[in-house]
Amino acid sequence: MVRTQIYLTEHQRNELAAIAKTAGKKQSQLIREAIDRLIEQAGSSRREAALRGAAGIWKDRTDLPDFKAMRAEWDRN
Repeated sequence: MVRTQIYLTEHQRNELAAIAKTAGKKQSQLIREAIDRLIEQAGSSRREAALRGAAGIWKDRTDLPDFKAMRAEWDRN
């Protein structure tokens, strides 16, 4: 693990301490869990954006074979 310092508002610090006490976890563990959730959400958003950006990128190409005809040929065999 890498040590990192962060600044919290007094309210954030108090709420974090209360949640940690209730959950029976260390504050640092709660912070790591929250960061993991943020990273997962951001990763999902980036993947979704990449897929949306790639959708239809070949729609205007004229140099591709006729895939429907190829599939029909394969289905006959």
